[in-house]
Amino acid sequence: MHLTTRRYQDHDKETVLSLFSHGIEEHIWPSVQNAMSSPLSLGFTLGLGITGYLLASGLGALVLVSGWAGLVYYCCHKLYTEFVRDKLQTDMQDIVASYMSQPDDGFWVAETAGEGKVVGMVAVVAKKNGAERYGELFRMNISPSMRRVGLGSRLTQTVLDFCKQRGMTKVVLETSSSQTAGIALYQKMGFKHVRSYTKTHIPNWMMKINRVTIVVMERSI
Repeated sequence: MHLTTRRYQDHDKETVLSLFSHGIEEHIWPSVQNAMSSPLSLGFTLGLGITGYLLASGLGALVLVSGWAGLVYYCCHKLYTEFVRDKLQTDMQDIVASYMSQPDDGFWVAETAGEGKVVGMVAVVAKKNGAERYGELFRMNISPSMRRVGLGSRLTQTVLDFCKQRGMTKVVLETSSSQTAGIALYQKMGFKHVRSYTKTHIPNWMMKINRVTIVVMERSI
């Protein structure tokens, strides 16, 4: 299928917001599975099961283990749904103002030729650190039907080329540890892991339970 990349336009907004929301929230279940399968969580689950069985036989074990699984799901769900809710009320509410009002910022969409269906997007915002100018990549999302066909690499390269043309020194980005496919893509494109952190918009105890970290990556250009 032939794809074209172009600058965002106002009539793209509904599709872009839907793509963004679904693209972020699809990471809830992978993060739940990752949290539940960690050695610490498996040990805690086993301990709860044994405790519940000793206190109230099989039903007690089921109640305690189910309660723990529900808490893990809640913490993972809270991380991603609250992120979406916040962004829909801030930068994604006015995409043009947030990402296209300055000459060194940009927002692009990929669409299918002929149909004109938006199937991917990416944005960049120019930042400064002293005398250094660099770009920060945001809002990379690809429709599930268009993954593994090179579209992610193409959109990432669009940002790299744009920033290089404007004399920036590097491109940085943040993603979550549960977005393993995205991390692999960025590594393939030459990005290096710089640091990780867990302080986000939800309480730190939730981040300890969902075991998600925010991964910072960058690439010189």
